[in-house]
Amino acid sequence: MSPSPQLGIFAKTFSRPTLSESLDAVASHGLQSVQFNMSCVGLPTLPENIAPDVLAEIRRETNTRQISIAAVSGTFNLIHPNPLERRQGLRRLPVLAAACAQLGVRLITLCTGTRDPSDMWRAHLDNNSPEAWRDLRASLDEALAIAEEHDVTLAFEPETANVVNSAAKGRRLLDEAQSSRLKVVMDAANLFHPGDFPRMPRIMDEAFELLGADIALAHAKELDASLHPDTRGPGSGVLDWDLYAARLRAANFTGSWIMHSLDESRVTASADYLKKKLKTA
Repeated sequence: MSPSPQLGIFAKTFSRPTLSESLDAVASHGLQSVQFNMSCVGLPTLPENIAPDVLAEIRRETNTRQISIAAVSGTFNLIHPNPLERRQGLRRLPVLAAACAQLGVRLITLCTGTRDPSDMWRAHLDNNSPEAWRDLRASLDEALAIAEEHDVTLAFEPETANVVNSAAKGRRLLDEAQSSRLKVVMDAANLFHPGDFPRMPRIMDEAFELLGADIALAHAKELDASLHPDTRGPGSGVLDWDLYAARLRAANFTGSWIMHSLDESRVTASADYLKKKLKTA
């Protein structure tokens, strides 16, 4: 039997004055893996530059607590309607990629984007247009060249509000890109449109059939009865966690399962709940 995924959390779940305090909070919940965000050291997610002493601090503080960085967030809107916004993200991505190489982190997470000009996570009718897909491919090709140069991998997340809004589109992107530098973040909660609750098992099964072999990171986010994120965390809503955990195991996924979009007060209960699911998957 293959090892279970390692349970982790978004480091920025714990808002503290210093990185050491944030990581102390992670460790206090028995979590040894994080998805890191440069906001944890007072920088933008995609900084203009990252000072060497900041990288040294990240290495020191994570190593001291034996906390691994499973991935670093590099999200920006790959299909923003303003080309200058896309260009800014692509200009900053090499800074983050170089930092990841120095930190020994090999995975950067991406958002495939939306035509909404102000909210990267808001759906837009033009997301399904040929032009949106064209811009995605153009931005992604540049991003993959950056990943190749810095020896890192990029992982995108199928998300109903973005241009890649289904597992099928995720498979299409992987097949078109044909790059070993491109992988998937699986978040089962992001696979469902309103009204999809009765079809949850079928949609989840299809997602793993199409993407299971390319999952580099998994997210753990709960849904309420309206299929919106539930900040009370895993175990409080309607997502089929037994099925999700079983599909991760069947896909031989042994990476990090990262909790996010939950209140800090719910971390202990959610972690206990997911650990049980991993044991019985």
